[in-house]
Amino acid sequence: MWDPATYLRYGDERSRPFHDLVARVAADGPRTVVDLGCGPGQLTAALAARWPTARVIGLDSSPEMIGRAAALGAPVEFAVGDVRDWRPTPDVDVVVTNACLQWVPEHRELLRRWAHDLPAGAWLAVQVPGNFDAPSHRALREVAGRPVWRADLLPLLRDAPVDDPAGYAALLTGEGCAVDAWETTYVHLLPARPAAAHPVLAWMEGTALRPVRAALDAARWADFRAELEVRLAEAYPARDGQVYFPFRRVFVVARTGARAEENQ
Repeated sequence: MWDPATYLRYGDERSRPFHDLVARVAADGPRTVVDLGCGPGQLTAALAARWPTARVIGLDSSPEMIGRAAALGAPVEFAVGDVRDWRPTPDVDVVVTNACLQWVPEHRELLRRWAHDLPAGAWLAVQVPGNFDAPSHRALREVAGRPVWRADLLPLLRDAPVDDPAGYAALLTGEGCAVDAWETTYVHLLPARPAAAHPVLAWMEGTALRPVRAALDAARWADFRAELEVRLAEAYPARDGQVYFPFRRVFVVARTGARAEENQ
């Protein structure tokens, strides 16, 4: 289960990649804009503000997230649904999926299908975290790999569920798209507060630690969390009251059918 309040602890930091991604989408007057994995909806509302004449749809598998999104009162159609089941209709001109596809092992096949099924000239904008080799995730795998946790937790963790920008560029150019792909490492400065959880642990509780928390009872979760926090404090020490948290992100913006049009 997703907890919108936990996810939004670092809402400003989490929203910046979304805005950097959408800034590269040059759609003019799209008919329908779809946000796949829309989460609590505040970023989907920004899509409605940018394209006020468009029909804007937000889809997420979490009823808790969609409940939070619907309460915003934004001019957006929010619905619970699995991105794996979504198929574009002929009027969809923009698809955005931000920090979602890392949870979907078959997302490469989905990207191929969407690129094929979207109308020519449509925009497909994707951002996924690329920090699975960061100290935070190495610490998570190391603690989860200890004998006391291994059987329950290691099957839940994947080493590298996403590609690099070149991999996504090759995938989508192979589907006839014009592609803009890049990566950015953001250095988030997270406040370190006395008697509060380490900020990187608090960040991970909103995303990467969700499946771990769901697999453990309260006592075992408390033990796991305490051990992981020690590792994170070593990897990300506080300096002058804040923790420097580098976070790599991978971006790709594709326009369907554009290569074929350019070659005519």
